[in-house]
Amino acid sequence: MPARRNLKDALYAQFARLGHATASPKRIELLDLLSQGDKTVETLADQSSTPVKNTSAHLRVLRQAGLVETRREGTYVRYRLAGPEVGVFVRSLQQLGRQRLADVQRAATQYLEGRDAMQPVTLAELRRLVRDGEVTVVDVRPRDEYEAGHIPGALSVPVGELTRRLREIPKRRDVVAYCRGPYCVYSLDAVTLLRKRGYRARRAAEGIPEWRGRGYPVDQGRAPLARRGAPKPPAMMRP
Repeated sequence: MPARRNLKDALYAQFARLGHATASPKRIELLDLLSQGDKTVETLADQSSTPVKNTSAHLRVLRQAGLVETRREGTYVRYRLAGPEVGVFVRSLQQLGRQRLADVQRAATQYLEGRDAMQPVTLAELRRLVRDGEVTVVDVRPRDEYEAGHIPGALSVPVGELTRRLREIPKRRDVVAYCRGPYCVYSLDAVTLLRKRGYRARRAAEGIPEWRGRGYPVDQGRAPLARRGAPKPPAMMRP
């Protein structure tokens, strides 16, 4: 009996390391950012509005818990999730929070749904629209995240460049903008701007991590030069 108790205590102590690693809001945000692709400490610090020193300390905790890994690229060290299961863990944590914590639902409703009366496009609907060539898909995340993985055929137009690059987006077609996930406001900001300029635009309900999690195809690499007119649906998305 004592041996069994010791085994359980040892196991639960290890499981608790994950709880400790994700006990900080900033560390959860860093995992969320890394689910978009590899990033340097400097990039993570900038995107999370956290000093580099503090970001490094958070990443050290995540690495000790086996949630992130590093690789060297020249003089830089790039961080990445330790495996796809870590991304699943982050999404499950967010989903559980939305289901069980009233404050999460309230905040999402007030900030996201309160600013957009139109129903977001589900990923299943978006995949059908892309496959059938019925929509222009715009990825409004930073370009490095687009290059790490994006919906096939999507245009890369970071939200900060949207105003000066509107001519690259055909106006005669419906537009769907997507960003990092269900709580990312880039797509909401993009859709608000597009509608003001006369586009028929909606935002995707989720982002690339959820798209990938459903087993839908993902492209990588640099964005092609944008052109006027409707982009053809990518071959891998056709029935």
